Amino acid sequence: MKITETISKFLDKIFLYDRWNIGYLRQTPENLILTQKLNGDVNWLTEDTVDYAADPFVIQVNSKTHLYYEELNFWKGKGEIMMTDDMLFKSKKKVKGIVNDAIHLSYPYLFTVQNQLYCIPETATARQVALYQIDEKDPCRFKKIRLLLEGEAFVDSSIVYFKNKYWLFSSMSRKPGKLYIFHADGLDAPFKPHSLNPINVAFNVNRSAGRLFIVDQRLYMPTQNPEKCYGGSVMINEITNISETEFQYQTAFELLPQPPYDKGLHTINFAGGLMVIDGKRKVFSALGPLKKIIGKIRNLKF
Repeated sequence: MKITETISKFLDKIFLYDRWNIGYLRQTPENLILTQKLNGDVNWLTEDTVDYAADPFVIQVNSKTHLYYEELNFWKGKGEIMMTDDMLFKSKKKVKGIVNDAIHLSYPYLFTVQNQLYCIPETATARQVALYQIDEKDPCRFKKIRLLLEGEAFVDSSIVYFKNKYWLFSSMSRKPGKLYIFHADGLDAPFKPHSLNPINVAFNVNRSAGRLFIVDQRLYMPTQNPEKCYGGSVMINEITNISETEFQYQTAFELLPQPPYDKGLHTINFAGGLMVIDGKRKVFSALGPLKKIIGKIRNLKF
């Protein structure tokens, strides 16, 4: 029996690979903080043909819901930002206007300022964090406004307006436990580094897992928890003190993935009473060993 189990685990390790998908449910930030869990079953989208559909962000324009997310076709080897006019992959379109879209793109961080829509996609391979404006008449079109940061491979950058300032949270690949914060008086002002950068935090707190949100005047930051595996779960952290010279937080609770995508969860977002999440499951593929080797080679480059 033990030999059979050992062989089974060995074959699973070789031939199983990750498949990410996107789901949604009716839940508000207030309810999440109150219940500390997903409020009901997730409506999972019918899977696309690609290996990876994740990092979902959702907005509503003229009473219409738009989903933005990262799509990764394994054989292409780089992520692209896609958008749907509804919650169906069959209506997906590639976002236009991101400079040098030959680079890997992911984590399309969406936010609104004075009814204007903005996005900060992850462009770590270009070593910059750039601000894009979204055309409301054509939400698939982005226009580059300015660079916020450059010179480092920042990942999953997230911005929020709190205490009369814009706070930009970011991290760097392969630097666990290091959080980087920047602040500015306006989106057109220079972002200055926090005096404590890089800030030492827990290994499951440094990398963002979705838009920061405010409940009862308290600021919450979702972060990725890689304790069990990449994208294993999401930690919800309350930022208890933030200023140009101080930063304190406390982890409130862990948000676990839900079956059938119960092998991972690493992004959550809200809009108009809707909560979107991503989820990971394991899929068998005869090409599993080849994909794993190629994946390791690609990771050495970044």
